[in-house]
Amino acid sequence: MPTYIDIHELPDGVTATNLAQAHELDVQVQAKHGVEYLKYWLNLKSGRGFCMCTAPSAEAAIAVHREAHGMVASKVMEVTPEVADAFMGASEVDEGGAVRAPGSSELDPGTRTVLFTDIVGSTSLTQRLGDDAAMEMVEAHDRIVRDALAGLGGHEVKHTGDGIMAAFFSAASGIRCGVKVQHDLARHRASRPDLPLHVRIGIAAGEPIERHNDFFGSTVQLAARLCAYAEPDHILVSNVVAELCAGKTLRLHCMGPVTLKGFDEPLQVHRVELG
Repeated sequence: MPTYIDIHELPDGVTATNLAQAHELDVQVQAKHGVEYLKYWLNLKSGRGFCMCTAPSAEAAIAVHREAHGMVASKVMEVTPEVADAFMGASEVDEGGAVRAPGSSELDPGTRTVLFTDIVGSTSLTQRLGDDAAMEMVEAHDRIVRDALAGLGGHEVKHTGDGIMAAFFSAASGIRCGVKVQHDLARHRASRPDLPLHVRIGIAAGEPIERHNDFFGSTVQLAARLCAYAEPDHILVSNVVAELCAGKTLRLHCMGPVTLKGFDEPLQVHRVELG
C-alpha cells in the first residue's frame, strides 16, 4: 500500500496536546477508509505539522482527517518508505504516534539537513589514473564519508556515483560531519599523495514537503547546487543552515548573495571555516 506524508498549516494557538488529540481521532476512524496513520511531527516555530500514513490513495488519507477533526492537510504527497526512512530516520515514536527528537523528550520538528559530497574531477581522474586507481579513490571517499555519518547521526540517502547524499536531524551535526570528512580526506591525501582525492560539500536544510511537489524538493536541489558551486576541499551551507547553527561553536564566513543555477534570486551562502 502506498505511503504518504502530508503537511498541515496549523491555526494559531495549536499545541502539541491538540495535535496528539487529533492523531488519536484519526486512529479511531482510519480503519473504515483503509488507512493507517503511523506517526507525526510538529514544528511549532513554523506553524506546521506533518503526518505519515499508509493509504489506498491520497483521497482516503484526506477523508480520515476530514471526518476525524476537519484539519485537512494543505499538501499530500506519496513517498517510498525507503526514501522517507532515509530522510526522516528511524526516530523514537511514543505510544501516541508523536516522533521525538533523537536523545530528547522534545517533539521532532521535522526539519532535516541534507548534505552532498562530490569527488572533484572524477571523470578526468579516471582517464588519467585508470579505472583501478579511480575505484580506489571512490572506495576511500565512501569509507571516510560513511564513518563520519555513523559518528554524527547522519543517514545515507543514496550514492550518486561520485559522491554521497545524506540527511541529518541536526544542522550542526551536518556541518560537523562535513568538517570531519574534509579533515580525514586531508590526512588521506598526506598518506597517499599518488591519489589526489579532493571533495566539495554542500549543505541545506528544510522541511519534508516543499516546492515542486517533491519530498525535500528545493532543499535537495539547493544542497546539490551548493556542492557544485563549492571550491575543492570547501563546504558551503545555506542561510537556513547558518541560522539553525546560531550559537554553536562553528565558524561560518558569509559569502553574501550568490547566484546558483536553477534559483531565480541570489541566495545568502556561507562557507565553513575548517580551522
